[in-house]
Amino acid sequence: MSALTLTPRALYEEVAELLRERIFSNQLAPGSWIDELKLAEEYGISRTPLREALKVLATEGLVTMKVRRGAYVTEVNAKDQRDVYHLLSLLESDAAGVVATSATQAQLQDLQALHRSLIAALPDTDTFFEINERFHMRLLEIADNRWRDQLVADLRKVMKLNRHHSLLKSGRVAESLAEHQALMDALLARDAGLSVQRMREHFANGLEAAG
Repeated sequence: MSALTLTPRALYEEVAELLRERIFSNQLAPGSWIDELKLAEEYGISRTPLREALKVLATEGLVTMKVRRGAYVTEVNAKDQRDVYHLLSLLESDAAGVVATSATQAQLQDLQALHRSLIAALPDTDTFFEINERFHMRLLEIADNRWRDQLVADLRKVMKLNRHHSLLKSGRVAESLAEHQALMDALLARDAGLSVQRMREHFANGLEAAG
């Protein structure tokens, strides 16, 4: 790989994004040691921006820094997974209730269009996952709480460490689609309570499949 060139954003942010991509694609597997010297040489940079990038990823929960041992890709254990799903369920179900009562018709149509794209993506699970995330992030954007958005974005990065495990289980994609349809029906009916319930069910079923 040729040396990185400085873009308008800081070099360490560029490096952090490259490392995120490697982690999410499993090129850097959970539990693996991150060879700083090798990466610095590969990217044609000093270790300073690399270490700054690792600090960013550690803050996001993707990297674990171990004293005198260096940086490792975070391993998500069963408790971590339950905790992340629990918080996402609380935050996103609350957002669903807000959307049901405050979204414009055009915003609901945006969500409906993403839901249709989700159906059309099959059987490509990579595209399905990408559109699924876009659906959830669009719902949060419509709910319009930047503090919640920030929390969810970080939690979803951790969830991506095991991102395909639940979806690849037999029948889970079809179940997830049915849950999205039930959520869309509740949102279009402007039923806040039912929207909250449907989103909670979606995360509960996702956690069960991931377990």
